[in-house]
Amino acid sequence: PNLSGVSPVVFSVVFFAVILALCIKESAVVDIVGKVLTPLLLVGLFAIIIKGVITPLGDIAPLAQIDNVAVTGIKAGYQTMDALAALTFGTVIALNIREQGITEEKAVIKEIISSGWIAGGCLILVYAMLNYVGMLAGGAFTGMENGTDVLLLTVHTLFGNAGTLVLALVFLIACFNTCVSLLSCCGKYFNELFPQISFPHWVFLFAGLSMLISNVGLNTILKVSVPVLNAIYPPALLLIFLTCINRWIKRYPKIYPWSAFLCCASSITLMLEQQGILVPLLLPLLHQMPRYTGGFAWFVPTIAGILVGLLHSAVENKNIANH
Repeated sequence: PNLSGVSPVVFSVVFFAVILALCIKESAVVDIVGKVLTPLLLVGLFAIIIKGVITPLGDIAPLAQIDNVAVTGIKAGYQTMDALAALTFGTVIALNIREQGITEEKAVIKEIISSGWIAGGCLILVYAMLNYVGMLAGGAFTGMENGTDVLLLTVHTLFGNAGTLVLALVFLIACFNTCVSLLSCCGKYFNELFPQISFPHWVFLFAGLSMLISNVGLNTILKVSVPVLNAIYPPALLLIFLTCINRWIKRYPKIYPWSAFLCCASSITLMLEQQGILVPLLLPLLHQMPRYTGGFAWFVPTIAGILVGLLHSAVENKNIANH
């Protein structure tokens, strides 16, 4: 809305060209994103939040406006892709920590954990406060297609025309930071897998694909991405959980393949059902699982996979000890 005369295609080309230039010159990325853009992003977010709290747009509804608030919140949280991004950003963080001169593995891990707590705390604070502002604005704006429309109307009502500029800055910096980090990470990852293709070429490829996808519109992106996220988020959460308790389960390595297999089979089956594709063997079993209607029928099979993997590993360990 602030650049109504500019073609979205032209804007996206310029946007990804700048990101491409930064990603190829890797040394500048950390300083620009960490020392300049992220503080600006937080300032913009807290300006919206503080104004939304001081000047509420409506009253809090006495009853929840949706069913299964917790379940809806978790599944809507999939769309942030924070957990998925963490699995890849951890690599970028580790590389940057080593570039600062910290090379001992324990020290690197300690720094990653510290940065994780700080980032997690900021995310919890920002999301909680944005939810509160949204709760106050819930009665004022209805029938919106997605959260972007709600947020745009909220800031425009709170700040007037200046609000759209503040929100534009927030969106621009948030997307910029994410794109720079993801393109750098993906470029490095695929360059390691296929070293015959250089890092700049991989970054150029991913920047081009991202530019094309960005022009299909948010609703189209969500229509495609939501089923995919519903399928891959459960195994991602499982891997994060298992990694956190790895020190206690490393004697039972079969836990990983068994739990991952049953978790993936369940989540993919549920996703296929949502797309009208029925899996005759697994689906009747999943229908009997707790929280099936909320989309969490994968949870019990995943726990079963952990138990089977534990038993399998225990038997293997015993056989090895006997020999």
